[in-house]
Amino acid sequence: MASNEDDFTARLMDDMDPVLLAFVKTKVNSFIKWDLVRFFHENPNTADTVENIAKYAGRNVTAVEPELDELVRDDIMEKRLLGDTPIYQLVTNEDMRDLVDKFISACEDRHFRVKAVYHIIRGMR
Repeated sequence: MASNEDDFTARLMDDMDPVLLAFVKTKVNSFIKWDLVRFFHENPNTADTVENIAKYAGRNVTAVEPELDELVRDDIMEKRLLGDTPIYQLVTNEDMRDLVDKFISACEDRHFRVKAVYHIIRGMR
């Protein structure tokens, strides 16, 4: 019986925009990344060090840095060096910025947030 319940839950949780579902499953697949994407959406012209970004996000630098680097790998963030210091900022690519905007707008809906949380937790297994 649990298998049928699990299948039903999975189908219910997959009932969302396929583009946003893929975005959550493959790019914003942790709560830290979600916080970072939200921060940069709210501050789209910010370019800063990992230390300051971690402080603004209320997170530990050692937890934030690998997540930022994954967001760079996934073309959501850009990383450049200022001397020897890495500086991170949201990409300037309009398609990606539109996708980030679509994700953040969808997060205003409680049902979407529940589904996104479900997929993030499920991906942590």
